[in-house]
Amino acid sequence: MPSAPSSRATRIALVTFMVGSAFAQAQTPNAGSASDPDISSVIRELQAEVRELRGAVSELRAESERYRAETERLRRQVDAASSTLSPSRGDGENAGQGGSAAAGSSTDQRLAAIEEEQELLKDKVNQQYQTKVESASKYRVRLSGIVLLNAFNNQGAVDSIDVPTLATYRSPPSSGGSLGATLRQSQIGIEGFGPVVAGARTQAEVQLDFGGGVPEISNGVTSGLVRMRTATLRLDWDRTSVVVGQDALFLAPQSPTSYASLIEPPLAYSGNLWGWVPQIRVEHRFEIAERSGLILQGGLLDPLTGELPVTEYDRKPTAGENARAPAVGVRAAWSQRAFGRDFVLGVAGYYSKQNWGFNRDVNGWAGLADWQIPLTSWLKLTGDFYRGSAVGAFGGGIGRSVLFNGLLSDPATLVRPLNSMGGWTQLKVVPAPKIEFNGAVGQDNPFAEDIRFFPNAQSYLNSNLSRNRTEFVNFVYRPRSDLLFAAEFRRLRTFDITNNSQMANHVNLAMGYLF
Repeated sequence: MPSAPSSRATRIALVTFMVGSAFAQAQTPNAGSASDPDISSVIRELQAEVRELRGAVSELRAESERYRAETERLRRQVDAASSTLSPSRGDGENAGQGGSAAAGSSTDQRLAAIEEEQELLKDKVNQQYQTKVESASKYRVRLSGIVLLNAFNNQGAVDSIDVPTLATYRSPPSSGGSLGATLRQSQIGIEGFGPVVAGARTQAEVQLDFGGGVPEISNGVTSGLVRMRTATLRLDWDRTSVVVGQDALFLAPQSPTSYASLIEPPLAYSGNLWGWVPQIRVEHRFEIAERSGLILQGGLLDPLTGELPVTEYDRKPTAGENARAPAVGVRAAWSQRAFGRDFVLGVAGYYSKQNWGFNRDVNGWAGLADWQIPLTSWLKLTGDFYRGSAVGAFGGGIGRSVLFNGLLSDPATLVRPLNSMGGWTQLKVVPAPKIEFNGAVGQDNPFAEDIRFFPNAQSYLNSNLSRNRTEFVNFVYRPRSDLLFAAEFRRLRTFDITNNSQMANHVNLAMGYLF
C-alpha cells in the first residue's frame, strides 16, 4: 500500500507539470491577446503558484524522509522481536519435553510478552501508512481527544454532582447523596500545522468539550453542550513565540492531575487560579547554561471579572470590559534539569481595571508563584500560590471579584473589591511507567473583613462564603498509551462567614480512550 506522503508528492508533481505547461503557454506570443499587461499578470500569478508548489514539494520530501526513517526503525524492531520469538518457542517446546512445568509457565509468559510487543510494533509500522486527516488546505491537520466515562458517588450536597467544586447546604427533598455517570468530560482537539512565515513555524489549535451546561430536555443532564475551551494561533521561532487567541492562563501554568475533573481544572475555586481567556502574549526563552534556562512571558488579556452573563444570547460588557483597557500579565520562570525532569520556579503578576458603573472603579491585581520540584526520578512536587484582589475571573475569592450593598443599577450602591489568597500543592508518585499516584490539597480564602464590611453584602455568587478547601487522592493506570483507568476520592469543605461549614465526599471511577 503506498504511503500517504508518496501519493501526495505524486499529486503535487502532476499539478506542477500542468502549471508548468500553462506557464509555457502563457510565455508564447498570442496574436489574439488584447494587452501585454494582462499576460504579465498571468505570468506573475503562475510564478507565485510555482514557488508555492516548490515549497510544498520540499515540505513533502522532508516529511516523507521522516516517515521512511521511522518505518525503517520500526521494521528493524519487528525483525528483532521476531528473531527473539523463534528461539523462545523452541525453548518452550524443550521445556515441555523435559517435563518442567515451571519452565513451561515461564516460557509461556515470555511468549505472551514478546507477542504483545511484536503486535504493538506492527501497529506502529502500519500507522505510518494510514491516511491522515484531510484538510481543505495542503497543510497537515491532526485530530486528537479523549472519550472519558466518569462514574461517581457523592455523600453530601455539592454544587455539581459530576464535577463538584463546593460543598453546599442540603435542601429537601435531597437524600443527602447522589450517584450517576457522565461522558460530558470527553474532549476533541484539532491542530493545523501551517507554513513557515518570516522564519516562524505556524500552528493553530482548537479544543472543545461538552461541559457547556445541560439542555432543558428530557434526560438533558446526560447530554452536555459543546463549548469552546481554547482556540489559538502560534508563531514559533527558535527562542520566541507569539500566541494569539483564547488560551489557558499563562500566569498559573501548573495544575493538579485528575481525570475526575477535566471540564474544570482540579482544585478550581480552592486555590487553583485558572481561566480560558482571550489574549495576546509573547514568550522568549534564554539558555543560561547547558541544562538550565529562563522564560519571560508577557501579554494583554480580556479583563474578565467572573460575572454571570446578563442574557443567554447576547454578549454584554463586564465591569472589566467597561473600563475600556486590557488586563496585563507578566511571568518569569527559571528551569533546571534534575533527575531527568524539569525543576521550575516561576513568579507572575496581573493587573486590570474594572468599572462597575457610576464611577465605581476597582483595581484588580494578583501576585503568583508556581513550582515544579522533582524530588527523585519517581517523585515530584508541584503547586501554586497567589495573593490578589478582585480576581474572581480566575476563581480567586471563590469566584467573586467584588461585594456590594445594593443594586448595581442604583448610583448609591457601594462596591468593594474582595481581597483573597490561596494556593495548592500536589505530590506525584510514579513507581512504574504505567502507574501513578497523586495526592493534592488546595484552599481559597477570601478576607473575612471584606465580607463583613457590608451588613448585608451582595454579589453575583454566594456572598457569605469565606473559605473553600478540597483534598483528593487518586490512582491512574495506563496499560497502553491510548487507554487509561483512574480512581479518585475527593473531600470538599466549604465555610461561611459564621464559620459554619458543609462537607461532602466524592468518589469517581474513570475510563478513558485517547485518540
